[in-house]
Amino acid sequence: MDYNAPKMKLLRKNLRNNGTSAEATLWNALKCRQIDGFKWRRQYSVGSYILDFYCVEARLGIELDGSPHFTPDGMEKDFLRKTFLDEEHDIEILHIENNLIWNCSDLVISHIRECLQQRVRKYK
Repeated sequence: MDYNAPKMKLLRKNLRNNGTSAEATLWNALKCRQIDGFKWRRQYSVGSYILDFYCVEARLGIELDGSPHFTPDGMEKDFLRKTFLDEEHDIEILHIENNLIWNCSDLVISHIRECLQQRVRKYK
């Protein structure tokens, strides 16, 4: 299975360059190993899916969810993505609503930190 497949490079770059304000806000908290020294990647692809953020060491992905994710079609796509990533690659996905990034950022960072620690314990 392809991780960060070259054929998806242009799409990943476009997503990075045209990200949402919620993505930019969360990236400012994740970049430069600010959360317990964990390295995060933006717009990382696994198979045909592109994760908003991914920590290789913890096999933890983060997807920021706006209104399209709360439609029946969006929920079905999220379920298929989550199932594929979990069952085929042992990657856990955290779904975080965009509004939580702005309204509860401290709680979001605490939750990410807890999930990182749980995942790392799993692989030790």
